[in-house]
Amino acid sequence: MAKHTEFGKQVKKALIDREQTGAWLVGQVRAQSGMYFDDAYLSKLLCGKKESERLEAVIREILGLRP
Repeated sequence: MAKHTEFGKQVKKALIDREQTGAWLVGQVRAQSGMYFDDAYLSKLLCGKKESERLEAVIREILGLRP
C-alpha cells in the first residue's frame, strides 16, 4: 500500500467524516471541473505520484479543506 501525502491524508479523513467513498469524490470532481478524472488518478494524486493544482483545488472545495 502506497503512503499518502498530507493532502491525501486530509482527503481520506474528510471522506470518512462524511461517510463518502472515493468513487463519490470522483463523480463530484468530474461534475464540478468538467475534467477527466477516475479512481486511478485519485489514488495517484493522494499518494503524490501525480500532481494537479487545479484538481487539488476542486477537491479541497468539495470537501471544505483548507490549503
